[in-house]
Amino acid sequence: MRIDILTLFPEIALAPLSESILRRAREAGIVEVVAHNLRDWATGRHRKTDDYLAGGGQGMLLMPGPIFAAIEELRTPDSKVILMTPQGKVFKQAIARELSEEKHLILLCGHYEGVDHRVIEQLVDLELSIGDYVLTNGAIAAAVVTDAIVRLLPGALGDERSHQDESFSDPNLLEAPAYTKPVDFRGMLVPEILYSGHHGKIAKWKQEKALERTRQNRPDLLGPETGS
Repeated sequence: MRIDILTLFPEIALAPLSESILRRAREAGIVEVVAHNLRDWATGRHRKTDDYLAGGGQGMLLMPGPIFAAIEELRTPDSKVILMTPQGKVFKQAIARELSEEKHLILLCGHYEGVDHRVIEQLVDLELSIGDYVLTNGAIAAAVVTDAIVRLLPGALGDERSHQDESFSDPNLLEAPAYTKPVDFRGMLVPEILYSGHHGKIAKWKQEKALERTRQNRPDLLGPETGS
């Protein structure tokens, strides 16, 4: 997979993708992630990328020219163009799984008051939001989306089963509580059943505890009957 990130702040986008699992995935050739400065496609002496809103209003808007030029240069027949915007579809694990099947993603990062709407009408395949709040720029959101997608690629986590039992692997259930050594920490004990060796009982316990945690923390994921 190749992921191109278009932003005014490529360093912000790449910083969290240059450590740990993401760094190893890139070094292993599992994914190629490139962050581009949108100003590289701007014209004029000042390489301007934004201007005032037509019709008035607060803030500045990213102009269509540099964005069109950048995407037209980077796009291939396999490309999917995604705009990071608080107005987009809320990003969830199911979307991450769908996008992990793509060959080439172009993540366009909004800034200021967003992008000229002609960009959305003509170039964008999917608008994505990582939540109902506003960030200073879309590069942060692009890093989040990239992380969630890359860790699903074969070989990225080492053990292919690693992401199968996580929260949201079942979209309606959080992950069960997890413990490690020591068994007794300041009088707080690891549940005895986890050392019983009885896999059927352990699986049942995990299911019950996962449901309990979901009721406590995310009742919205459950139906009206089970969530009460």
